[in-house]
Amino acid sequence: MKYFDSALSRFRTIALLEGWSFIILLFVAMPLKYGADMPMLVKYTGWAHGFLFVLYVVTLLEAAVKMRWSIVTVFLAFAASLVPFGTFVMDAKLLKKQQTL
Repeated sequence: MKYFDSALSRFRTIALLEGWSFIILLFVAMPLKYGADMPMLVKYTGWAHGFLFVLYVVTLLEAAVKMRWSIVTVFLAFAASLVPFGTFVMDAKLLKKQQTL
């Protein structure tokens, strides 16, 4: 499977999934919870997002070690996961880096 053939590919794939789960949690599940009194979507989306966030950190560390990233790069990649759409911006930069390898 081409999405998991390297540490960088694994990290990019998980980063995109984590980013989408964050967007769905913030912009779909939360408004439905407070606007339409539908809290269950937050529960399940939150679980999925939490699981993907843990995978994000694990694959970030794996990619950082294998790709010999600086501590600044690791910090920026971690910070990207805390900002809505941050993982998508980071992915564009990583795609350029991956294509040069």
